[in-house]
Amino acid sequence: MSSLHQTRCINHAGREAAARCPVCKNYFCRECITEHEGRVICAACLQKTAPQMEKKNSGIFKGTTHLFGGITKAAAGLFLLWFLFYAVGRFLLIIPDSFHTGELWKGL
Repeated sequence: MSSLHQTRCINHAGREAAARCPVCKNYFCRECITEHEGRVICAACLQKTAPQMEKKNSGIFKGTTHLFGGITKAAAGLFLLWFLFYAVGRFLLIIPDSFHTGELWKGL
């Protein structure tokens, strides 16, 4: 078995191999290999797995999981802001009037 630096790309014979595809076990240069879901894979094997990926994401709500996640986060952020302003307003109402007029500070 030859080492990686002596191996050539299966598609480009003049280029040095950068990685080996874990699916087809062939060696590829940097141009022919890509990273997908945390692993390095060749374009041909990626195309073979693409229909399986589409099958997982098919249905009525296809591609909307990110949309609903964004809407949920935005609604939670707005609720948090509303609650913060509400809490500050309630706190200001609790403070006695003498604090606002400066009478409290005259005795110090």
